[in-house]
Amino acid sequence: MYEILRECNITKGSLYHHFPNGKEELLITCLQSMHKTITTDIEDTFNRFPTALEAAQPMLEKLITDFEREGTIVGHTFSSMVSEMASVSEPVRNACLELYVKIQRIIADKLTADGFSEENAHIIALSVTEAIEGAMLLCLTQKSSGPLKMISQVLPNLVKEVE
Repeated sequence: MYEILRECNITKGSLYHHFPNGKEELLITCLQSMHKTITTDIEDTFNRFPTALEAAQPMLEKLITDFEREGTIVGHTFSSMVSEMASVSEPVRNACLELYVKIQRIIADKLTADGFSEENAHIIALSVTEAIEGAMLLCLTQKSSGPLKMISQVLPNLVKEVE
């Protein structure tokens, strides 16, 4: 909190004026802003390609490129880490949940448009989201883009398995 105040060059009073519920409200506002950026990026990628499978590869390539350039995946990894802290606060947990539900909905809608049943589309969307989230956390701990690269190779087979 003190780093935010220092970087923004604001007083604690100013912060609490805009965020009267304190750190939790600030965190939720940050999460909501990141969620919008993340989901807009995913939607844009999925709208540029005719199938979910074709859209998934560039989405993963972008994550890999971002990780290799920055050593992290801004926004995505922050959401993952905050999700781990979500047990502390129900509103924070709900803010994290909204992101994952939206990502899964984007993927499932594209899969349904590709001809998958709704049930299979939701199974695949959940599996893809889990795989990517797990790979991002492994990238951070291993300091390597290898886990995301593996997911990008395995993903087509995962989708074909459920077809």
